[in-house]
Amino acid sequence: MILMSEIKPYRDSSAGKKEQIATMFDRIAPKYDFLNHTLSFGIDKLWRRKAIRLISSDSPETILDVATGTGDFAIAALKTGAKKITGIDISKEMIAFGVEKIKALGLEDKIELLAGDSEAIQFPDKSFDAATVAFGVRNFENLGRGLDELFRVLKQGGTLCVLEFSKPRNALVKFGYKFYSNSLVPWIGRLVSGDRSAYTYLPESVEGFPDGVKFITFMGQSGFVQIREYRLTFGIATIYIGKKGKG
Repeated sequence: MILMSEIKPYRDSSAGKKEQIATMFDRIAPKYDFLNHTLSFGIDKLWRRKAIRLISSDSPETILDVATGTGDFAIAALKTGAKKITGIDISKEMIAFGVEKIKALGLEDKIELLAGDSEAIQFPDKSFDAATVAFGVRNFENLGRGLDELFRVLKQGGTLCVLEFSKPRNALVKFGYKFYSNSLVPWIGRLVSGDRSAYTYLPESVEGFPDGVKFITFMGQSGFVQIREYRLTFGIATIYIGKKGKG
């Protein structure tokens, strides 16, 4: 079995996964939003709305959005009614684009984006009512450590919401999805972003991610309870919801 830490964007680089991920997102930041919505045909927006609806019932006042990128999920999370949303990401270029987006929307008083490491989160224990990660956990170098950190910064009974790509189970859907993600996505990604590796890494990281029951097991090992799974669009993506148990 290939470890997540071994799946990296740049095979000819000796840098660790974390450093490579930061470099990759710095390079594709100018085209990231366009490619993200185009390659998913806009379905990713529907997935985000579903995730937001699921955590809205808990009425969180403070939310931490990890691997926030340019802040799309942080902005969408305002619909929960939260008073303060903080986003962190290891890519400074993605954060820079996100900050400009938030300024343009006049949301600086509600959303703050900061450079930050998902495996060494810069906030004290029990700081947030909810934490979210959209399409970011498969980029963690150490999945268990990242989930432990998310558990640590949540208040008792706080909610973790993870939205991530997954592997379809239906044979026909799986065939079509693999063809699209392994052939068309890398070609379009390279053409638009100019990065030869970023959109080849995407399908590889999805294939190597321990989705479904395996990811639920990881969440449980970090202390999360009442874990629920919502498979979306024939299993192409999945939402995982868990609560912070005693710890």
